[in-house]
Amino acid sequence: MQINTIQTQAYSDQKPGTSGLRKKVKVFQQAHYLANFVQAIFSSLEESDNKTLVIGGDGRYFNRTATQIIVKIAIANGFTDFIIGQGGLLSTPAASHLIRKYNALGGLILSASHNPGGPDEDFGIKYNISNGGPAPEQYTNAFYDYSKSITEYQIADVADIDLNTLGEQQIENINIRIIDPVDDYADLMASLFDFDLLKRVISSGKLSLRFDAMHAITGPYASRILEDILGAPEGSVINATPLEDFGGHHPDPNLAHAKELAELMFSSDAPDFAAASDGDGDRNMILGNNIFVTPSDSLAIIAANAQLAPGYASGISGVARSMPTSQAVDRVAKAMNLPCFETPTGWKFFGNLLDADKITLCGEESFGTGSNHVREKDGLWAVLFWLNILAKKAQPVSQIVTEHWQQYGRDIYCRHDYEAVDSDIANGIMDHLREQIKTLAGQEFGQYTIQYADEFSYTDPIDNSISKQQGIRIGFADGSRIIFRLSGTGTVGATLRIYLEKYEADATQHKQDPQDALAELIKLAEQFCQVKKLTGRVEPTVIT
Repeated sequence: MQINTIQTQAYSDQKPGTSGLRKKVKVFQQAHYLANFVQAIFSSLEESDNKTLVIGGDGRYFNRTATQIIVKIAIANGFTDFIIGQGGLLSTPAASHLIRKYNALGGLILSASHNPGGPDEDFGIKYNISNGGPAPEQYTNAFYDYSKSITEYQIADVADIDLNTLGEQQIENINIRIIDPVDDYADLMASLFDFDLLKRVISSGKLSLRFDAMHAITGPYASRILEDILGAPEGSVINATPLEDFGGHHPDPNLAHAKELAELMFSSDAPDFAAASDGDGDRNMILGNNIFVTPSDSLAIIAANAQLAPGYASGISGVARSMPTSQAVDRVAKAMNLPCFETPTGWKFFGNLLDADKITLCGEESFGTGSNHVREKDGLWAVLFWLNILAKKAQPVSQIVTEHWQQYGRDIYCRHDYEAVDSDIANGIMDHLREQIKTLAGQEFGQYTIQYADEFSYTDPIDNSISKQQGIRIGFADGSRIIFRLSGTGTVGATLRIYLEKYEADATQHKQDPQDALAELIKLAEQFCQVKKLTGRVEPTVIT
């Protein structure tokens, strides 16, 4: 087998964000751009006798082309065993599971998650380490450092592999396994949840459901599990065929982008339960008949009812949430006498806690929930957990949520996203906020007194690594919070995210619309950051 050395020039923009390297497809299509980054990954890894690599993606445009390039570079860099999803497809949680189940050195996941797909849209790539989780910062920093000085990469001169045919392929001493993307994942879900109970209530019509796969990767997974295995009627999974451009839609499971599903659930034809997942299958949106469950509440309710699922019946060791996520799960943890950790945004920060068995469940307000079964957030897992809770309690979603609020109080919560903000303006806003927080503590603004104002920094309790500048926090004496953060998942400009939270113990006030209940905090947020004034926007791009 001939290994070619290709001369290249470094690119300066290959710094991974919170979930790998994401750029427009046309950026990845530049000469050697993808190859440079893949070589930077392989050259930065420690020497290992483990030569097994998992590869798969969400099927977006450029997925197949990128898979062929990656395989050839991986072969040239000494990998001998490959596990690849048929068609180059794997959901992100399924890829994490495969890395763990088959003891791979790591995996490359090709996705830009909830970002749009197509020739003029987004593509992404990230490396997951041997525990199945996203590469921590010490890895991604090393990738970036290498990418800035790379002068050549190695690539094997071999024919493209057959991605469509299940089974093994041999290239000299190289073994390539093309596997069904769903099989191993479906087996894992069956080990965690009461599939016998779910099949009885779903196939009998006692629990009706609708799942929107958004023409993304979870279509095959949801169709197999919800319809084929659990007996939901054909058509319960909509937009089930993965498309390279996600059907021209934005595969982000929220009320704005899953509009068809949201309208159904607030109509007279609503089923008992509905959910949606995103481009790569790691996010989830949960809906009941005439109710939307915020991701923060969803995490708290799953934690409070974890014992109802067979895989968690023996109890959970602890919980964790990202800093901007509401404090709802904190209240559950306190009542259950469980440790609760607050981390920066980014699933990689949960990995050490999970590996050390400090936590069992974790989640982020950005529609991500998960547990120790993999090292990624997992959209379909969250859906099955909710179905298990509904089947056990034999109550509608709205009653479960209402009773949870009655017991723990309600953290009224929302997020305002200002997308594609000019990067200079966005960075200027954050710099202005950094100056303000030096003097805000103790000041009064109407009914709100500021108790603290800071920039969140996290020291990992397992390895003592430190992550700074993880968001501006303004906390009030009554427990309310305003948080400002620039997202690391976009590819155009910057996304400013404003998180607003107010705790309400009075059950008579629990039915308030979040925008009404948070109106004063929304005004204060604009007063502090002036995003509308500086950008000319009249409202957020998305409210969730």
